[in-house]
Amino acid sequence: HVQLVESGGGSVQAGGSLRLSCAASGYRYASYCMAWFRQAPGKEREGVASISTDGIPTYADSVKGRFTISKDNAKTTLYLQMNSLKPEDTASYYCAADFFQYCKTDRLAYWGQGTQVTVS
Repeated sequence: HVQLVESGGGSVQAGGSLRLSCAASGYRYASYCMAWFRQAPGKEREGVASISTDGIPTYADSVKGRFTISKDNAKTTLYLQMNSLKPEDTASYYCAADFFQYCKTDRLAYWGQGTQVTVS
């Protein structure tokens, strides 16, 4: 079965960096788009970044120039490099995947359990 497992969250001071990882298994990794979402307490879930099956990234305006999404097909792992972190980046971060070329919405079939990022 499909499994997505995030790691790399933690607490960091404003201006710092973190790299999130999402280890994927149980499906044909290269045929699925993947994405990162986040949700802060009391707020709606929002898309952070996505990457298409052919490696084209897209970003939310709020993270452009600071976050970088990438994937390693050989390791079937998705990454989110987060630099210049701000307190408003504090949230639970989730990776997601589905059998689409592009992840254009949050209506994706597979989700990880989330990892907490706290920026103070």
